[in-house]
Amino acid sequence: MSMEQINYKLEVFEGPMDLLLSLISKHKLDIYDIPIMELVEQYTDYVRRMQEADMDVASEFLEMAARLVYIKTVSLLPKSEEAEELKRELTGELLEYRDCQIMAGKLKETANGFELYTKGPDEVEADMTYENFHEPFELLSAYQAAIGKRGRKLPPPVEAFAEIVQKKIVSVQSRISYILTSISGKGGRTFSSLIRASKSRSEMVATFLALLELIRDKKVMTTDDGDDMTIEIKRS
Repeated sequence: MSMEQINYKLEVFEGPMDLLLSLISKHKLDIYDIPIMELVEQYTDYVRRMQEADMDVASEFLEMAARLVYIKTVSLLPKSEEAEELKRELTGELLEYRDCQIMAGKLKETANGFELYTKGPDEVEADMTYENFHEPFELLSAYQAAIGKRGRKLPPPVEAFAEIVQKKIVSVQSRISYILTSISGKGGRTFSSLIRASKSRSEMVATFLALLELIRDKKVMTTDDGDDMTIEIKRS
């Protein structure tokens, strides 16, 4: 038998259940009491011919072949209750598949009497006007929910550092030069006048530290004036 003859005779089945029903009907087997030995041989022989004809044999067909061979093997054992149970399961599946095929055929016949009409979608102009009204606290809640934990970990805005950045940092060394310059040629200067001349808290602190350093290095000397403790600063 040539390959062309085999391809011509082999039918195409939707699945293993379809093939089993065809074999049962063709060989007039009893679907309620399937002779499993005969069915296994017919099924495996058909699958083998499908493979020889280079047909695309789906895995479902091979899985059913293994299932039938297992049922046949179990059936050879004496008093095998498992074999009877497996045969009942297979019979139930075949009956259910057959009933579905019958109902599908009837629905197909019924549907042939109807004509199908279709209509294209109508174009509808969308109104994009936003008409909802939201209270301020609703927007705040939505914002807090949106930023979540990730938003709370963001760095502070640049504006938060504006006040700090704008403040001038005064060095102690610059105030030392200022003090020495201010008391030269004058004979001295009071402590309070130097402090009052400071333009910022940073400059005031730097002036005080500069005086301490000058006194420690003995570059200036201090003298008090009576009970009001007016300190006069002079160059050493």
